[in-house]
Amino acid sequence: MLEILSDRAYRHLFLAQIVALLGTGLATVALGLLAFDLAGENAAMVLGTVFTIKMVAYVGIAPIAGAFADRVNRRALLVGLDLLRAAVALALPFVTEVWQVYLLIFVLQSASAGFTPTFQATIPDVLPDEARYTRALSLSRLAYDLENIVSPTLAALLLSVMSYNALFFGTVAGFLGSALLVVSVLLPSPQPAAPRGIYERTTRGIRIYLATPRLRGLLALNLAVSAAGAMVLVNSVVLVRGQLSLPASALGWTMFAFGAGSMLAALLLPRLLDRLPDRPVMLCGAALMVAVLLALAALTARMGLSWGLLLLSWMLIGLGYSAVLTPSGRLLRRSAHPEDRPALFAAQFALSHACWLLTYPLSGWLMTSFGTVPALLVLAALSGVGMLLALRLWPAGDPTEVEHTHDNLPRDHPHLKSGPRHRHALVIDDAHPTWATKF
Repeated sequence: MLEILSDRAYRHLFLAQIVALLGTGLATVALGLLAFDLAGENAAMVLGTVFTIKMVAYVGIAPIAGAFADRVNRRALLVGLDLLRAAVALALPFVTEVWQVYLLIFVLQSASAGFTPTFQATIPDVLPDEARYTRALSLSRLAYDLENIVSPTLAALLLSVMSYNALFFGTVAGFLGSALLVVSVLLPSPQPAAPRGIYERTTRGIRIYLATPRLRGLLALNLAVSAAGAMVLVNSVVLVRGQLSLPASALGWTMFAFGAGSMLAALLLPRLLDRLPDRPVMLCGAALMVAVLLALAALTARMGLSWGLLLLSWMLIGLGYSAVLTPSGRLLRRSAHPEDRPALFAAQFALSHACWLLTYPLSGWLMTSFGTVPALLVLAALSGVGMLLALRLWPAGDPTEVEHTHDNLPRDHPHLKSGPRHRHALVIDDAHPTWATKF
C-alpha cells in the first residue's frame, strides 16, 4: 500500500491531508472548551448548533463549489480555501460572543465544503491506475481513523502546558502546512466542460449522481452508514459514562475500538478489491453493521450492556463502516468524465452529509427518549432499509461497458464514428443523459 507514496504529487497531497486533519482535530477539542467558556451549562446546545451549521454548510455549499471547481486552477482553489480556513481559525481565539462562533464556523465549514470534494476529485487524476487509486483510498481512510486517535492525544498533551485557545494556532499551522504542500506540486486540471448556465452547473453533479444506478445504490449505503455511525458517534458517551459508569478514559478506548475496526478494514480492502467487485464488499459491510446493531440490542435486552460487548460491537461496526466508505471513491471515479468529477464528488459530499443531518439528531432523540435497545433497533432498521434499497437500486453484475445506440445524435456525430451500435464505458453526459441502452 505504501508504495504509492513514491509518487511525489500524491505524497504531498497525502501529507497535506494529514496535517489538515490534525489541525481540524485540535480545533474540535478547543471548540468544545470555548463553548463551555462562553455558554457554561448550555455548551451542549452551542455545540449541537455548531454541528448543525457544519452539516447545513456541507449540504448547501458543496454542490455550488463543485459547479465552479473546473473554472479555476485547481491548485489555486485548494490553496485559497486552505488560507481562508487558516484565517478563520486564527480569529476563533478572539471571539467573545456565541453568535461570532456560529458565523466563523459557517465560513470555515463552507470553505471545507469546497476544499474536500475538490481535493478528493484530484486524487484519481493524479493516480489514474485503479489499483493504485484503491490503495490511495485505503490510505485516506487510515488517515481519518488515525486522526481520531492522534488528535485527542496531542490535544491532551498540549493542554497540559498551554491554554485551549493556543490549540487554534495549531489548527492554523495545519491549514497553512496543507496549503504549502499543495502549492509545492503541479496538479492536473481537466479541461472545463462546455459552457453552461449557473443552474445547470450547480445541479449537474447531483443529476449525474442520481441518474447512475451504482451511485443511487451508494446513496442508499450512505444512509446505512450514517444510521450505524450515528449510534456510535452520538451515543457512545451516554453508554460509557452514563449506563456503564466508566471513567472518561474508557470513552477514548471505546472510540479507539471503532477506529481500530475501520483501520483493519482499510488495510485488508486493497487486496480484497483486487479480487472482488465493489458491490458485494460494500453490501457485506452494510449487512455486518445491521447484524451487529441487532445482536447488541438482543444481548443488551437479555443480559444487560457490558463494556467488553460494546468494544467488540463498535470494532465490528467500524469494520463494516470502512468496508462501505473506502470503495466509494472508485464508484465516483468510474461514473464521470474528469471534467465532471469535482461536481460529482461534491454531490457525494452533500448527499452523504444530508444522511448524517437526518441520523445525528434522530440517534440522540431515540437514546434520550426511549433508551438503548429501542435506539439500537430503530437505527438498525434504518440501516437495513439503506442496505435493501442499495440491493434494489444497484443491479448485480453492474457492467462498466454497455452496448447501446443513439437516436438523440445525428448520424455524422463524432461519437458515432465506430457505428450506430457501439460499446464503451457508460457515464452520464450530454450524449448519454440517462442510463439506458438506447438514447
